[in-house]
Amino acid sequence: MAKKLVRFDWAMKRLLRNKANFDILEGFLSELLHEDFKIKQILESEGNKETEDDKFNRVDILVENKKGELVIVEIQNTREADYFQRMLYGTAKVIVEHIAEGQPYSQVKKVYSVNIVYFDLGQGDDYVYHGTTTFVGIHSNHELELSEKQKELFKKTSVPDLYPEYYVIKTNRFNEVAKDTLDEWVYFLKTAEIKDEFTAKGLKSASQKLDILKLDPADRKDYDRYMEAQRSDASFVETVKLEITTAVSEALKSRDEEIAVAGLLEGLSIEVVSKLTGISTLEVQRIAARLGLSK
Repeated sequence: MAKKLVRFDWAMKRLLRNKANFDILEGFLSELLHEDFKIKQILESEGNKETEDDKFNRVDILVENKKGELVIVEIQNTREADYFQRMLYGTAKVIVEHIAEGQPYSQVKKVYSVNIVYFDLGQGDDYVYHGTTTFVGIHSNHELELSEKQKELFKKTSVPDLYPEYYVIKTNRFNEVAKDTLDEWVYFLKTAEIKDEFTAKGLKSASQKLDILKLDPADRKDYDRYMEAQRSDASFVETVKLEITTAVSEALKSRDEEIAVAGLLEGLSIEVVSKLTGISTLEVQRIAARLGLSK
């Protein structure tokens, strides 16, 4: 049986910034990054700041782990065509903001960008993607590696370890069949539910701490407002889609009628005009009648 919990995006805004709840986010990042992830602190970022207007607002959180690495966890509920560029900008901004003036480039921090999206970003049939930076010889096809001295200096073993890494989780692509512990987290991200048999790191704590029924009155009120805003956003998007579809349909219908008029005036038969435009023969007869043509 699945247990209904608060959505992860709202939890990031209100609950996961509390040190007592770090184990939830630590569990998620441990499963995603395949390491024992421990949060040192949550850092201030533009997306961390709460605003009154939740409409179409992204939710993100910036954390530093015990190794001094930075992780951006971002949730995007609405479609953005340039989201890939925003991922790039976000990592670049974090890198620049976390190196002091005069420090050598060897002090550039490792950044992970974790993106949970609720729309179909790009084209692809998977639901979890991982991106790294590599340099491959155009003649030898060999991957460029760090020298032994660089490995000692940077405390890294490969060139990709120096560069930002990107994760994209496309929740809408997930079929809700959890085959491993990361899938259990994706299931929770998509449905806000955790099944009793799930064993992924952090989910047991999430099941206890993110229970809607256990929220204090102030948080419950805020959560209800947040969900109402999300429903309003979804309704707005659906309305816009409907209006666009209707407008396109009307435009096509008007264009078909223009073609029908031109065809009839050229002497084409009702049957031919119907086949050309897709308009029923009865409707073509009515158009011909309006034009004063007997067909």
